[in-house]
Amino acid sequence: MENTTEFDTDVIVVGSGPMGVTTALALATYGARAHMVSRFNWVADTPRAHITNQRTMEVYRDLGIEEDVLRYATPWDEMGDSLIATSLAGEELVRLRSWGTGDARRGDYLKGSPCGMVDITQPNVEPVLFKNAAHRGVTYSANTEYLSHEQDESGVTVKLQDRLNGREYSMRAKYLVGADGARSKIVDEIGLKIEGEMARAGTAYVIFNADLTRYAKHRPSILHWIVSPDASFGEIGLGLLRAVKPWTQWIAGWGFDISKGEPDLSDETVLGKIRVLVGDPNLEVEVVRKSTWYVNQAYATTYSKGRVFAGGDATHRHPPSSGLGLNTCVQDAFNLAWKLAYVLKGYAGERLLDTYSDERAPVGKQIVLRANQSRLDFAPLKAVFSVEGAENPVAAGIARFKDPGPEGARARQAVQEGLDLKNREFNAQGVEMNQRYASTAVVPDPQLGPEEWKQDKELYLQATTRPGAKIPHAWLIDKHGIRISTLDVTGKGKFSLVTGLSGGAWAKAAEALGLPFLRTVVTGAKGSEDPYCDWQRQREIAEAGALLVRPDGYIAWRQTENVFDVGMARELLTSALSHVLANH
Repeated sequence: MENTTEFDTDVIVVGSGPMGVTTALALATYGARAHMVSRFNWVADTPRAHITNQRTMEVYRDLGIEEDVLRYATPWDEMGDSLIATSLAGEELVRLRSWGTGDARRGDYLKGSPCGMVDITQPNVEPVLFKNAAHRGVTYSANTEYLSHEQDESGVTVKLQDRLNGREYSMRAKYLVGADGARSKIVDEIGLKIEGEMARAGTAYVIFNADLTRYAKHRPSILHWIVSPDASFGEIGLGLLRAVKPWTQWIAGWGFDISKGEPDLSDETVLGKIRVLVGDPNLEVEVVRKSTWYVNQAYATTYSKGRVFAGGDATHRHPPSSGLGLNTCVQDAFNLAWKLAYVLKGYAGERLLDTYSDERAPVGKQIVLRANQSRLDFAPLKAVFSVEGAENPVAAGIARFKDPGPEGARARQAVQEGLDLKNREFNAQGVEMNQRYASTAVVPDPQLGPEEWKQDKELYLQATTRPGAKIPHAWLIDKHGIRISTLDVTGKGKFSLVTGLSGGAWAKAAEALGLPFLRTVVTGAKGSEDPYCDWQRQREIAEAGALLVRPDGYIAWRQTENVFDVGMARELLTSALSHVLANH
């Protein structure tokens, strides 16, 4: 048996942002030792990411922290429409129902998940993740600089420095996770290839305090887009007011030309911009922080080398458009953590770890391209509200939009088409939930050809039990008569063998294997009853067929046809597990 005393911990996680802390939390939840280091004194102190989609809320639900997150979040129904106006106090031009809250889409979102969306800023969500990670045994070093690492056949030696006293020291772990952000030193060290372009445009962000309740409470919206004759707003042509703490703390954002260097962020200029965006020339504000950030369009093509893994912003670098950043970080972590835990516990072979990169790198590329496209998709709206060559292009564009004549009619039709395009940012349940994994941790169904999408795959979730897809949500009833989701009876760090009431052969086969990480879920039986027949409609397999669901909720394998023979069930299940866990 291996001598574990040479290791200070199982996994060292560099970075305590959403990727790092979620990885550490999940590892601890699954019984692995994790040590997290951060060069900072504490977690995020600026709002940064905030949109939290349904899939991320499902991850939080699985990790047992959903209620904690909801306690500090702006609820789904208060996230509101996305508004476009001449200023917050000024004339409203158009609205877009957003985040699945509109009548046309709310049913899709409710049908697709037991979780809604929420809006929660990083300074609010990171302490929730951190507190739970620490409670479950994660150790943490703040004010600690990552210096370098060396990996060998059995582990990784990580060199660190205490930033408070300058002391350098080393720690030894079996694996290293680089969650060290968009300027990742670890990504550079292990030579991960980054494709795309960094810093292709710039944006100024100013956090400020001002009570704007009178302008916002009656039409709640976390994002207000401003087209104003009194100011130019860069690449996308709109300024932004984002509610951080409804309705008393805000972010004012506007683009700047990076070819001319850093923007003017003097107190006078910043106050002037905020007053234009709000539409109140006498507004008194308290400026909390001024900053700039750059629009990146870059992604890693692989996420690991040997015993070192990277994820989060280190591997996908993009603007906040579409609200995909934090969500993808959390989901990277959720994919990686169970695989590390299974290898550490001896349940799986090390080749399982290769599937992290195979599964998550395509997702990273997808969301980088989507986030940047979402910025470009403002172009039709920008064109409507700006008349090229006019003395004041924006004033002329707004006048044309309101004109009762033919030009106005054409402009209003163009706005409708522009809003429809923006659904791919603001009502894109498919972008957020339709990820499909292809790797050796998924056994393809030989009866299936390429997936056919019945609706637009960016806009609409297509629930399926195809291997490589996430298990569909359906409501079941537990032994107390309380409604629970299919997501509630699977996951939680274990593989789940899901069958129906006539699938007794599967239950006996799983029991005979005696695996500590495998549970059997018999839908229709007491504790997982299906009185609505919701699951029966969605399962796409015979009642005595079976699904093998991974700890992260993704379907690893399925047997579509009935199996009543215990020996055959055991043989099929053993083969599938061996394939998925790289034990063959």
